[in-house]
Amino acid sequence: MPKLTIDDKEVDVPEGMTVLQAAEMLDIEIPVFCYHPKLSIAGNCRMCLVEMDHSSKPIASCAMPACEGMVIRTQTPMVKKARQGVLEFLLINHPLDCPICDQGGECDLQDITVAYGGDSSRYALNKRAVPDKEFGPLIETAMNRCIQCTRCIRFATEVAGVPELGATGRGEDMEIGTYVQKAITSELSGNLIDICPVGALTSKPYNYRGRPWELSHTPSIDVFDAVGSAIRLDTRGREVMRVLPRQNDEVNEDWISDKVRFSYDGLKYQRLDQPYVRKKDGRLSPVSWDKAFAAIAERLKDIPGDQIAAIVGDMVDAEAMVVLKDLMEALGSPHIDCRQDGAQNESDPRCSYLFNTTIAGIERADFCFLIGTNPRWEAPLINARIRKNYLYSGLPVALIGPSHDLGYPVNSLGNDPLILEKILGGSHPIAASLKAAKCPMMIVGPGVLRREDGGALLHLARQIAEKYGFIHQGKATVPDPWNGFNVLHMAASRVGGLDLGLVPTSKGYDVKRILEAAAAKKMKVVYLVGADELDTALLKSAFVIYQGHHGDRGASVADVILPGAAYTEKSGTYVNTEGRVQRSFKAVSPPGEAKEDWKIIRALSEKLGLTLPYDTLEEVRTRLVEINSLFEELDTVQRALWLPFGQEGKISSDPFRAALENFYMTDSISRQSITMAKCEREIAQGDHHG
Repeated sequence: MPKLTIDDKEVDVPEGMTVLQAAEMLDIEIPVFCYHPKLSIAGNCRMCLVEMDHSSKPIASCAMPACEGMVIRTQTPMVKKARQGVLEFLLINHPLDCPICDQGGECDLQDITVAYGGDSSRYALNKRAVPDKEFGPLIETAMNRCIQCTRCIRFATEVAGVPELGATGRGEDMEIGTYVQKAITSELSGNLIDICPVGALTSKPYNYRGRPWELSHTPSIDVFDAVGSAIRLDTRGREVMRVLPRQNDEVNEDWISDKVRFSYDGLKYQRLDQPYVRKKDGRLSPVSWDKAFAAIAERLKDIPGDQIAAIVGDMVDAEAMVVLKDLMEALGSPHIDCRQDGAQNESDPRCSYLFNTTIAGIERADFCFLIGTNPRWEAPLINARIRKNYLYSGLPVALIGPSHDLGYPVNSLGNDPLILEKILGGSHPIAASLKAAKCPMMIVGPGVLRREDGGALLHLARQIAEKYGFIHQGKATVPDPWNGFNVLHMAASRVGGLDLGLVPTSKGYDVKRILEAAAAKKMKVVYLVGADELDTALLKSAFVIYQGHHGDRGASVADVILPGAAYTEKSGTYVNTEGRVQRSFKAVSPPGEAKEDWKIIRALSEKLGLTLPYDTLEEVRTRLVEINSLFEELDTVQRALWLPFGQEGKISSDPFRAALENFYMTDSISRQSITMAKCEREIAQGDHHG
């Protein structure tokens, strides 16, 4: 490990580290514009200049490897003068937009100029003018402010995998744009706003709507997919003003998907803010909570437990699920299911439904085998990790299922599930590559699990994993334990629901049988908690209780509507696809008379004479730990033991179908979002996804 001295402090650093990174280890601040820890080094802003012994000129610390015996100084007169000169040149053409610029108050150029800049400029020339570019419905451009750090170009090319941004012209005529005017087609494009160090790229939906010092910040979790990205909710009063990423290198690094970043405007429309009961004329009428509960109690009075069912939606927190489970047990109903899409996962063993490799572990894989999945839409942050591995190591990727442009080369083996049987038998050409890999990784997507033969396909995938060394507890060649079998979920509530056992017992019905029984008038009452992705036409003969936050598909067939809180309006526990228990916090209050989901179910249990034994959120969380001790540890992944799972059965030759037809509108919040509707119209309907 090289040892160097920075500002009279010695430090040992790993081989390959730069002088800038070495200074960070010593908490010595060096200003930067073009450098970003998650992007390749460009070295073109020259803001990070430092003085090195035996060098007649200052050096760019972001691009200089740390070497043995180096002596670096960051605060000499030469360095200070160099920094002032760089800033003076940058500001020659920078417009005086600070009072109206959306970046004001959180702008790197402002902060660095105050800390390191001079107090005057020697230039009184006309400023350069650059026409604004059209980047689509999400990103507002003000290219006069661009300092050409090229962070946006590197992000689009390296992380997002859509090389649509670049520089044209040279010197004073250089401009950054999309070559041909078009919307940027990445599901991660909003991150360009975060990495822009000036106000050249800002949020179009948030434009001129607020200032950073007016906002309250609340840590939360992304519930629009099952990755569990760390986010920050910025609120003013009772309104969510914007959603930003929080750094979590284990999960989402510094990035989030466009859906969670921009669909917050859907929280304002079609909200359920008071209870409703359907009258005899078929119309829904607003009522008090007491009357809504009374209507439910009256209907449930003479109905046996085996004619009552509950279905849980994709955004429901673990607290609401555990209270619902206890209520259904008290009612004597075995019919409860958290898999509203009909997935064939069982709740045991845990390894059968987790992303066992972990999200950070993707970077260790040396072969990736995708089965019935499109990670670019189903989990954009997991797709970005696969691409990261491809860029660093040339990760080979093979796919069985519908082809998509994933942002990296994919060997498409076709869309016939029977290929899996050939791979297991060793007769398929890909078998040799699987055998040669030391850390192969398999991702089974929702397109597999939703099929009638999903259980048999899961069993077949397990056999392939065991035969080709996807799972090993440490080998001579790879000493660390490795589990390359992964199930990719799209629902934020799914792993938590399976951990809590929200699947029917042997006597219970799954979602498909609940809907069939309701259509045949054998299931008298169906309780939907945030469940909208169903064929609601089959529920018309049943008495439907809908609890949720939007007047969406479930509410349209409900006989009683109980208004719940959205993810921004409650403190909740979620478990992501890799089994990491995470917690979000309440940022704003629910609208009108809406309440947190667990409180509604607890109050209903009292009205039904089946009072559940907890009154506070802490008591409910104690109950979570009683059912599954995994809920005791937050933000850690507890590895699951490898045990047999799946059901032997006949595999159908029907091709795999895409689990998502539209990335931008997948749930009751994003369907109400005006911004997501614009994305659907301007981006998704293009031909960029092959």
